[in-house]
Amino acid sequence: MSEKNYKETLNLPKTAFPMKADLVKREPERLAKWEAAGLYERILAARKDAPLFVLHDGPPFANGDVHMGTALNKVLKDIVVKSQSMLGRRTPFVPGWDCHGLPIEFKVVKESRGLSPLEVRKRSEEYARKYIAIQRTQFKRLGVLGDWDHPYLTLDPAYEAEIIRAFAGFVEAGLVYQSKKPVYWSTGAQTALAEAEVEYADREDPAIFVRFPLVSGPMAAKASMVIWTTTPWTLPANVGIAVHPQHRYVAEKFRHETTGETATFVIAQALVPAFTEATPWKLEGDPQSYSFPGDELAGALAQHPFLDRTAKVIVADFVTLETGTGSVHIAPGHGADDYIAGLENGLPLLSPVDDHGRFTEEAGVPIWAGRYVFDANKDVVELLRERGALLGEQIYRHSYPHCWRSKTPVVFRAVDQFFIRIEAIRAKALTAIDTVHWVPAWGRNRIYGTVESRPDWCISRQRSWGVPLPAFYGADGKPILDSALIWEVAGLFETNGSNLWFEKDDAWWAAKLGLPAGTTRRNDTLDVWIDSGVSHQAVVRKHLGVERADVYLEATDQHRGWFQSSLMTSVALHGDAPYKTCITHGFVVDRDTRKKVSKSAQGTYTKPMDAGHFVGKYGADIVRLWASSVEFTNEVPFSEESFALLADAYRQFRNVLRILLANSEGLAPGSDSAGATLIDKWLRSRLQDVIKTCREAYAAFDFRKVFGVLNQFCTVDLSALYVDITKDRLYCDAADSPRRRATQLVMREAFDAVSGLLAPILAFTTDEAWEFAGHADSIHLELFKESNDASRDPKSEEQIDSLLKLRAVIAQAIEPARQQKLIGNALEANVTLTVSDPVQLEWLRAIQSELEEFFILSELHLQPGPETVATLTRTEFLRCERCWRHRAHVGHSAAHPDLCDRCEAVITAIESKS
Repeated sequence: MSEKNYKETLNLPKTAFPMKADLVKREPERLAKWEAAGLYERILAARKDAPLFVLHDGPPFANGDVHMGTALNKVLKDIVVKSQSMLGRRTPFVPGWDCHGLPIEFKVVKESRGLSPLEVRKRSEEYARKYIAIQRTQFKRLGVLGDWDHPYLTLDPAYEAEIIRAFAGFVEAGLVYQSKKPVYWSTGAQTALAEAEVEYADREDPAIFVRFPLVSGPMAAKASMVIWTTTPWTLPANVGIAVHPQHRYVAEKFRHETTGETATFVIAQALVPAFTEATPWKLEGDPQSYSFPGDELAGALAQHPFLDRTAKVIVADFVTLETGTGSVHIAPGHGADDYIAGLENGLPLLSPVDDHGRFTEEAGVPIWAGRYVFDANKDVVELLRERGALLGEQIYRHSYPHCWRSKTPVVFRAVDQFFIRIEAIRAKALTAIDTVHWVPAWGRNRIYGTVESRPDWCISRQRSWGVPLPAFYGADGKPILDSALIWEVAGLFETNGSNLWFEKDDAWWAAKLGLPAGTTRRNDTLDVWIDSGVSHQAVVRKHLGVERADVYLEATDQHRGWFQSSLMTSVALHGDAPYKTCITHGFVVDRDTRKKVSKSAQGTYTKPMDAGHFVGKYGADIVRLWASSVEFTNEVPFSEESFALLADAYRQFRNVLRILLANSEGLAPGSDSAGATLIDKWLRSRLQDVIKTCREAYAAFDFRKVFGVLNQFCTVDLSALYVDITKDRLYCDAADSPRRRATQLVMREAFDAVSGLLAPILAFTTDEAWEFAGHADSIHLELFKESNDASRDPKSEEQIDSLLKLRAVIAQAIEPARQQKLIGNALEANVTLTVSDPVQLEWLRAIQSELEEFFILSELHLQPGPETVATLTRTEFLRCERCWRHRAHVGHSAAHPDLCDRCEAVITAIESKS
């Protein structure tokens, strides 16, 4: 056989699995294949007798394209579902959409003004369904498997009926009441807001000191109370002044440093210095030594600075000494603390502000009627100045609540609304929190704190696009809340849809439900957090048939949002939490600006943020790899550069799968590991650790650990060591040699295990590789390989660690020799390894036949010595033209003078068969 044909005798790797991923083209083809085969349904069928695992999908809002934050959320959920399936669970995944609410209605009304409520609802549904279709396609493109043909939609009549039935349950439990009390009110959207619909932004407001002359009590006509406020527009609603019962107060004489006017002011003793620094009023004489507790002021009356009424001095524990004067102006119609204090002290409830945030005539100053309250701040300040009541003025920058949708500042406004009594279920909710596993652990404290401090839940909204709040009103104007009536409404909605509420008039509803003539309704809708909050009832319990979901997984803002609304509604209806485990991920932020990626940022954010951009440029598997590689419990930074780096990591995984496939090509069925050497035993043992660690990490939802362990195993243990070391035997040994077959067997085991462990992350790539490995069915039908204790070999791992240290010693000798041109590569070296440890030397001599392969050398000699060191000369042996190793046998064979003895035997066997 001529030298030029030796390459044809090598067992070179063979596989049709392409090196180039071409994900953007191939992934849609594989997706179509999954859908045609009904893969999701087949996975469930394959696990029909397995234990059930339910990850309940928190519904994204049906507006806008899927951005990277939503993509992270959905991919993490899919990794949970796929990994739990491969751990042996039956994992139905029912995706859902939150369809009602302000963002959609806001968009519809903005595009077409003057629509009737029914027209708004019909157009809003069209809008929502449009984006449900868009987002469904985008989620599927990310490789997310689920029951996409039967999602849960909060606008479906059957789902709306469940919302109404849940409301009936709240009513039956005595949790629902109507009251006029301050709520967050969006002046831009003209509706009450839930706490979760409020976001905070900095703004500047006037901070003012105002005098209220005392007109009753011991200091009547002698002193004035002084309040400090950053909301001057609330002063028309002032009916009281709160002081702390135990804080010490003084009645000090002050002089205006410009006008010379003197006056006596009652101020908290600790805040007198701050008052004199912030205003033109300075102490007249020495400070008073006499002070008195705030409760001595209780019951006194002070004259309102510009209205013909008095303010009652009351005591309240919420008064602090952090800012101001220690005296807080009380407007029960414009604040939660004020409202409670007003109730406790019999103060009237004034709220002279309309739906648009404009003063009504009730404000008491006719020229202010119709004035937007935040614009009116300067008018209030100017009037106070004219009346001589303004003692000081500053510009105050502070964090202030804003409407999440209209971005306008929120006002606290007392209006008739429906509420759920949180106090009635708070203790049970706090107990339920501690029955849940929180990932990360700090999630427990975050939601515990918000539940512990939250006020009663305002559940009514003054909007059209939502589930109608099924309250009827008698002739006396009082609401009729009857759970039996509400159940009837639910049945009508399930049959006809909730538009029925707007299509039929009061008389029709009264007749239909047997209510007295003259019974009326209103067009209030339920808070959308009720919609999604009762999905545990409508989906988990009713559709999937389990009492608690195994996992809820959402972003960190959902401790105030869906996590909490689900918890409170579940506790109200069933007395326990709706989930066993709550997983929280951070917000996706731009790596450079740290700006949060969200739908509300679209249009103002210049860099690509849509998931479609990254899927279309890199492929869905790169996005999935990103999701698995980040510490998702913290803020999650992303950028184009990070995706470019992930593309490199992806190529490493793909190439390892490819080389394992290629090198195990031709592995005969029934092959055994009788020819396994130390390196094979080591790799198989390491593989068991990888399998065990990854299975445990998946079970603990630690996907970054899975990524790290597999990345290390593939790039170092497999690629840099095992594949490199065994390349010679795979290529040059006889195809059926025992040690080559043993290595092929290990490589096939590694391929099977690694491709399976990677499958929840690289959903498309591993499925493609699995198909090229000769499997007719999808890898997603498989189970993770089990860690096999019989294949564990701690001794081989210790021995390989020892050899790797010696490999480094040899490398320290080879590199200088190569740089000095003494040798061209390691195979040209004649290495002498001096070993100081006699026990180690004896062991090395016992496996010397494996050492040259392990160190990738042609010639190695062992000798004892005082220290472990490697020396080398250039080998005198000729090079084998088939395996390129320099061996003593080369040149000594008459038949094949250019081959080593191993290669000559292989060629002779090939020739004998031809």
